[in-house]
Amino acid sequence: MKRHIPGARGSGPKRAIGIAAIAAILMSGCANSPSIGVLGAYFPDWLFCIVAGVVLTVVIYLMLKRLQADHLMRPSAVTYPTLVALLSLAVWLTLFQQ
Repeated sequence: MKRHIPGARGSGPKRAIGIAAIAAILMSGCANSPSIGVLGAYFPDWLFCIVAGVVLTVVIYLMLKRLQADHLMRPSAVTYPTLVALLSLAVWLTLFQQ
């Protein structure tokens, strides 16, 4: 005879297996922490990629400004953050993929 536990939902073992499978999938990304040692301290790769993306965006901005073509990059509030994201991901794909 099965006991009914108030508040319990689903079929016990199937639900437990499903929760364990979801937890295993979510935790698999935490297995390897990519980091770079700088003067004894470890920093994550993405931090360097964001800095590189910002620097490259500033270089592109200065080049466009010098060529007087910065009016082509409108609206600036959307274009430059998007360019930072694009260049950061490009640096990450270029340098840190194994």
